[in-house]
Amino acid sequence: MTELEEKNSVAIASNESFGGWTKTFTDPRRCAAIVDRLTFNGAIIETGTQSYRLAHTKAQQQIKAVP
Repeated sequence: MTELEEKNSVAIASNESFGGWTKTFTDPRRCAAIVDRLTFNGAIIETGTQSYRLAHTKAQQQIKAVP
């Protein structure tokens, strides 16, 4: 990642806030290091939109859960 970011642009999209990244990167120190590396000299763009795929998945789970 270090070599890549020095020569190219890197874009990462997530529906999760940085605080929720510990669900994926379960080691808090490693998670903090990843967020730190990704945000250093970067631009954070928040669209404020909800994920269609996430909403669809949750709706399907609710349908399956109803007896």
